[in-house]
Parts: sequence; structure tokens; C-alpha cells
Amino acid sequence: MTKTALITGASRGLGAALALALVPTHHIIAVGKTTGALEDLDDQIQAIGGQATLAPMDVNVEPAMQQLCRGIHDRWGRLDLWIHTAIHAAPLTPVAHMNDKDLTKSLELNIRSTARLIQYTTPLLGDDGTAVFFDDPHMGQKFFGHYGSTKAAQISLAQSWQAENTKSGPTVKILTPKPMPTAVRARFYPGEPREGLASPADEAARLLPEILG
Repeated sequence: MTKTALITGASRGLGAALALALVPTHHIIAVGKTTGALEDLDDQIQAIGGQATLAPMDVNVEPAMQQLCRGIHDRWGRLDLWIHTAIHAAPLTPVAHMNDKDLTKSLELNIRSTARLIQYTTPLLGDDGTAVFFDDPHMGQKFFGHYGSTKAAQISLAQSWQAENTKSGPTVKILTPKPMPTAVRARFYPGEPREGLASPADEAARLLPEILG
């Protein structure tokens, strides 16, 4: 039976790199807002002999995520792997000047949508499936009020889910990638030299044994 991997935030960066790395073992269900980027990913997946189902959706739209998870159930009956890389990275700013619109977006994607996806994927993953989150600790750092607080809350959700599942599945893993030249990091560190950063492909290869182990 073909294994399935749902990747939320698959259109670029680490999500796209992990999609390509999983091609030999999984059918990729790629979720992202940018249709063109997902189509480019699909071309790369097909070029190396894999198959993907593209889901150009916004994970913040609750009915869309419900429809997606129902579609996974109807087609495959279960989900083997969920990798969550979708994140909102609001501009850096002093806490006293935080923009309410950016805070709302950060809360919605980084916390509320994550919580909903946990609810929707739990029955699909069952006892044998695996969910993977990625920590990027900036909590308490200056100017990281939006991102640092909501990313920390996202990881706290994952940690609680992980602790609740110690005697039954699904397995929840929280990994910490090395700094990569992603669009998110470029927003935080504009002009940063990229030579010392790990490529998403190299990080995907490094993290894959932990994800599948």
C-alpha cells in the first residue's frame, strides 16, 4: 500500500525539499497557497518518478482543511505522515509598535490553524502515523514579538500533543532545522550572507532519518 505524506507549506523552502526527499517512499499531498510554486514542485516530483496530489489551499480556511482531510480519508483511508511547515512571519518590530493586523495573522496561522489541523489529522494518522513540527526559537528576542510568541505557542501545542500520545499514537516529533536561506529568514535578516546557511535540500536529507525513524 502506498504511504501518504501531507505537507502543509509545501510550495517552497523546507516543505518543498522534504516533499522531494520523500518521493521514493510516499505519495505527496502538497498544500500551499501559491499554485505556480506547487506546479513547479509537481514537475520536479514527476521528473524523479514520484506522484503528488496538489492542494492549492489556505490552511487558515477551515472548510478547505475539512474538505482536504475528508478527501484523504475517502481516497486512502488514512495518513502516514503529516509535516507542518506553514508559518506566518510578521515583520520585525518593537512590541510597543506591534501591528494588530499582523498579530491577528500570526495568531490565526501559527496557533489556531495548527490546532485545527491537529484535530483533523489525528483520526487519519491513527496510532501508527507521525506528525512533524519544526522549532525556530525566537521567544523573548527583541523585535520578534509577533513571530517569537506565536511560534513558541505553536510548539507548545505540539509538545502537549506529544505528551498526550506517549502511550498511543500518533507519534509527534519536534525537530530544529539549521538556519536556511528561506524567504522567512530573509524577512528577518535582510542582506545576510547566504554562504554559511544550510540549503533546504541538505536539511531535508539530514532530517529525513529522524522523521522516518
